[in-house]
Amino acid sequence: MQELLDRIIKAIDWANRLLWGGIEGQWWLGVLIIALLPIGLYFSIRSRFIQFRHFGHMAMVMVRGIHKDHPGSISAFQAFATSAAARIGTGSLAGVAVAITAGGPGSVFWMWMVAWLGMATSMVENTLAQVYKEKGEQPGTFRGGPAYYIKKGLGPNWKWLSVSFSIFLLMCYGFVFNSIQSNAMATALNDAWEINPMLVGVVVAVIAGIIVFGGIRSIARFAGVVVPFMAIAYLTVAFMVLLMNLGELPKILGMILRNAFGLEQAGAGALGAVVSNGIKRGLFANEAGLGSSPNVGAAADVKHPLVQGYVQMASVFLDTIVICTCTAAIILVADVYMVGNVEGVKLAQDSLSSVVGSWGSGFVAFALLFFAFTSIIGNYYYGETNIFYLYHTPTSIFCYRIIFLIFILFGAWVSYSGSTENFTLLWRMADVAMGFMASTNILAITLLSGVAFKVLGDYEAQLNQGIKEPVFDARKYDIKGIDHTVWDRN
Repeated sequence: MQELLDRIIKAIDWANRLLWGGIEGQWWLGVLIIALLPIGLYFSIRSRFIQFRHFGHMAMVMVRGIHKDHPGSISAFQAFATSAAARIGTGSLAGVAVAITAGGPGSVFWMWMVAWLGMATSMVENTLAQVYKEKGEQPGTFRGGPAYYIKKGLGPNWKWLSVSFSIFLLMCYGFVFNSIQSNAMATALNDAWEINPMLVGVVVAVIAGIIVFGGIRSIARFAGVVVPFMAIAYLTVAFMVLLMNLGELPKILGMILRNAFGLEQAGAGALGAVVSNGIKRGLFANEAGLGSSPNVGAAADVKHPLVQGYVQMASVFLDTIVICTCTAAIILVADVYMVGNVEGVKLAQDSLSSVVGSWGSGFVAFALLFFAFTSIIGNYYYGETNIFYLYHTPTSIFCYRIIFLIFILFGAWVSYSGSTENFTLLWRMADVAMGFMASTNILAITLLSGVAFKVLGDYEAQLNQGIKEPVFDARKYDIKGIDHTVWDRN
């Protein structure tokens, strides 16, 4: 049994080196290290840096998205909240702590780069999800995502890629990521109030089961209420901490920038740890290019595909540039990461406690309870969408829900075991699942990006004509695989 486990660990380590760098000792030689930032830069240039020049318009579109035209449908804001529920989770707290522990303060800079360039990537993938969406099983609902736009946009010869993506997503979001979230919740509550991690796992699994068995409308309503509340509460405390330590911020920024380019490390290996950990944890936090948010982005009932592109750009900004930066600043102000072997969410708890007092640990546990739980709910929907694509029967959906709940319990068990090796293995499993999923999606959106930029041109042309809310006429364009009836506003 131990021999089998050792082989599995070796396979996971090899896959991590292939995806994230380290082949033959070269930190930069990894599929996603080479592809992620250049692709984001390419999309930024093609869109003429839409994330900067349309930043104000992006905010306006998101506010306008609270309204929905048809009862029973999912609004652009509800889709934003559901994707933000998955984004603003463990990656915003424990993920940042893991990045700083493994790569140093400079990892934060590379998280920023992944986010700024990833905003353009997120615009492309969510616009494509809207273009190629199809009607859902309930009136007024839609389904879509990478598996759908690969099959419809690239054609039947690429079905192997769409099936591969769906399988990777199920491994990543349906299973492993939920273990990460429940592990963080169980660890935080145990550290703050000595609650048994397995008890936390059971309670979370029961409540999550009640919500997910209610379907996408139940999930969207839940996320639409909880996500704004939890984000505002966490940011209020974070800003208070930053104001208390305003004089330290220039020093922290200098530390991040020096460390980001290896000026405080000895050798390329240290620089590699900074870059690779920043990119990995940045992708885990904001998911831009990962192919996750398009699954719920396609569910929104909007007048133009680009509306959801703007909304999901805002989600990336909120998660990484705002929330992750606040978490990083709290950790770096406290200097706790320099002492001992504290890692993960406990590092975030200890850091805040060292600044504001003992209540900081409890507050992080409370915040993470909401962050991670809403992430679990959002993750579930991503997996369900791809179960619908792969093999849709009542039995397959039921079996998926049961396995989904088992992995929640598994994450709590890892916390209960107290093993650092189990904790590390859990994160490595997440990195591998995320890496393969991102690789397939990045290939697809690069091949289909011409469609997204054609739709962007249509939206901007209507804006230039003075139309405040552009409307997409699918029949105006010869786009292979699009379902014209989905875009019939009647």
